[in-house]
Amino acid sequence: MSEQTEQTQSGVVIVGAGMAGVQTAVALREQGFTGPVTLLGAEPHQPYDRPPLSKAVLLGKAEDSAFDVDFEGLGIGLRLGTEVTALRAADRELDTGAGPVPYDTLVLAAGAVPLTLPGTEGVPGVHLLRTLDDAARLRPVLAAADRAVVVGAGWIGAEFATAAREAGCAVTVVEAADRVLAGALPAEVTAPMARWYEEAGAELLTGARVAGIEEGRVLLADGRVLPAGAVVVGIGARPATGWLAGSGIALGPDGSVTADAHLRTSLPGVYAVGDCASFPSARYGARLLVHHWDNALQGPRAVAANVLAGEPAQVYDPVPYFWSEQFGRFVQYAGHHGGADTLLWRGDPAAPAWSVCWLRDGALVAILAVGRPRDLAQGRKLIESGTVLDADRVADPAVPLKSTARR
Repeated sequence: MSEQTEQTQSGVVIVGAGMAGVQTAVALREQGFTGPVTLLGAEPHQPYDRPPLSKAVLLGKAEDSAFDVDFEGLGIGLRLGTEVTALRAADRELDTGAGPVPYDTLVLAAGAVPLTLPGTEGVPGVHLLRTLDDAARLRPVLAAADRAVVVGAGWIGAEFATAAREAGCAVTVVEAADRVLAGALPAEVTAPMARWYEEAGAELLTGARVAGIEEGRVLLADGRVLPAGAVVVGIGARPATGWLAGSGIALGPDGSVTADAHLRTSLPGVYAVGDCASFPSARYGARLLVHHWDNALQGPRAVAANVLAGEPAQVYDPVPYFWSEQFGRFVQYAGHHGGADTLLWRGDPAAPAWSVCWLRDGALVAILAVGRPRDLAQGRKLIESGTVLDADRVADPAVPLKSTARR
C-alpha cells in the first residue's frame, strides 16, 4: 500500500468548530479524504460564523449564524460541548471532559479567546463579545441600556460602538493608547478614522486607562467616572492554546502555535490553522499571526492538501485580508504593511471614500480601502503578482490601480 493510500485511510481529529475547523473538515472531503473526520467543539451550538455576532445577531436581525454545512451528509462526526483539556502526543490522544479521544492526524483549529480586564470577572454588566452566548446575553442589555461604555478602540470596539449607536445607546469608547487602532495602523492613517466616532455621535476618549469597573460605572485612572448601563471589553484576543502546555507543541511568545510553511507543528502528524497558529511568510519575510476570517477560510485548504499528500505538498503564504463595517463605512485591508518604505494616499481622507497604499521597492505590499472596493480587489491582485508600480499613478485616485504598473 502506498504512503498516500495509507494516509487517506487514517482518521483526522480537528480541535475547534469555528470557521477554520469546519472548513478543514469540508476541505478534506472536497479533496477526496475518505477516512474518519471528527470535529470537536467546546460550545454546545451548531458551528457558526463569528462576524455577524457584532452586527446582525447583536441587533436582533438574525438569531444565529450557523454554517450551511451538511455534516452528516459529508460524514463529518460532530462532538459539540466537548472541551479539550490536554494533548498527550506519545499516546496520540486528546483529553476531554468526556474522556480521551484518539487521533491519527490532528488539526489544531482552536481559535482565540478575548483578553479580559483584570478584576472585572464576575462584575455585573461587563461583557465580552466572542461567542453566540455572549451576543445572546448582550442583546437585551443593549436594547435596555441608555448608555454603553466600550473599552478598546480597535476593530471590534468600533463595530460594537456602531451597533450600540444603531440601537439608540449613548456610547463612550475608552482607549488606553493615544489613538484608535494603535496596534494595527500608522497614526497618520488612523487620524481621519477617529473622526468617525464623533460623526456617529459616539464619545471617544483616548489616552484613558481603566482603573476599575463597578456595577453601573467605569472608573478611569485620572479620576473620571463614566456611567454605564453596559460595558463591553474589546481589547484584543490571544490564541486559545493554554491547554497545550507540556504537550511538546512549540508556541511563540504570543501564545500561537508556531506552524511551518505547510502549517505543520513541531509534532509529527499535527497541523495548526486559523487564529491559534502563526506561519512564516516568504512574501513578507516575517512570521504572521492573522486573527481574521479569510485566514480561517484559506488555511484549511492547504492543511487538507498536506494531510492527503502525507508530505509537504502546499505552501501557505497568503495575502492577508479582512474587512470591517463601522460607522456606515466598509473598510477593507489586504497585505501586510510592516517593512513598507512608501505610503501613498488615494483620495481625500475627509471624503467618504479613500485608500492608502503601502509600497516596498516600488511594489504594492498592502492596501487599506475605505468605500473603494475596486481598489481593494485590484490591489490584492497586484500584491500577489509583486508588480512594480508607478508611484505617481498610484497616488491618483482617478487612475485604476490595475493601470498603475510601471512602463
